[in-house]
Amino acid sequence: MPVGSAKFGLFAAAGAGGGSAGYFGGGRQSAASYASTIESFDFSDDSRSVSSTVLSSPRRALAGMSNAGVAGYFSGGKTQTSAYGSAVVEKFAFADSSISTLSTGLSYTGDLPRGMSNSGTAGYTTGGYAYSGGWINYDTVDKFAFSNDARSTLSTGLSMARYGGYGMSNSGTAGYYAGGREVGGAGNVTTVDKFAFSNDSRSTLSASLPAGRYYGASMSNSGTAGYCAGGHDGNTLSAIEKYTFSTDTRATLSAGLSAAAYGTAGISNSGAAGYVGGGAGFLTTVDKLAFSNDSRTTLSEGLTTGTYSLAGIQNEESLA
Repeated sequence: MPVGSAKFGLFAAAGAGGGSAGYFGGGRQSAASYASTIESFDFSDDSRSVSSTVLSSPRRALAGMSNAGVAGYFSGGKTQTSAYGSAVVEKFAFADSSISTLSTGLSYTGDLPRGMSNSGTAGYTTGGYAYSGGWINYDTVDKFAFSNDARSTLSTGLSMARYGGYGMSNSGTAGYYAGGREVGGAGNVTTVDKFAFSNDSRSTLSASLPAGRYYGASMSNSGTAGYCAGGHDGNTLSAIEKYTFSTDTRATLSAGLSAAAYGTAGISNSGAAGYVGGGAGFLTTVDKLAFSNDSRTTLSEGLTTGTYSLAGIQNEESLA
């Protein structure tokens, strides 16, 4: 996609911290250790660096939202001191890699929520679960206006309460919440909910996932397609499901992940490629999916430390 001089100037002026890149944050790095680390992958050459900025506390099972050219957000999840779920939302400024905590967090303390992003307008954190004398599954959808970081909660939530699904984003048009799991209830879910960004109304796609699954990674090629990669359906999966945004139809790619994995996270560079990083078993692997032909390669340089249950955000030049 051609980049105009004004847009290019925005990224050039932002310096090394503000270039077009994806970021993996948080996660679990051992049975007893959560991570506060933020690692970036430069979209121009796939090189990896570790930010000197860290999350305010180690967290895993968190969600990511992204406002291209401005900031990404790490929301919810679980800290090592929270029994189930955190309401904290942290904002990572792309220009200087600084981080701050929003005064208004989530309306609930959900573990394993998922994010959707309408770049330039708002981000959404959806679903999750908690335990308080019994299992609680959330159908909540919290919306954060990027102009002032104010939070509202949609009157229409998910079609069913669940956690750990796949959040896909067609910026300017719609967000999708696919699959997930209802703990203590129906189990793994095949349902795909679609939220129109124009009015936040929800519909449910006729093209559901081929089997109930959760805890995988999602990638979005805004304007074209979204992808649900890996996860768990009773077995660990390597399959990648592709949703074409123009028709809301689904296809299974011939090229899956390099290895079956769950507890992964995705980052997206619309118009170019998506990336899936980490996974249970403390994987360092980062797979790259070229959006032009849906071919998969594995980066020579993965995460510095094996991590799972992490989150991804991205600064996409094509959406800024």
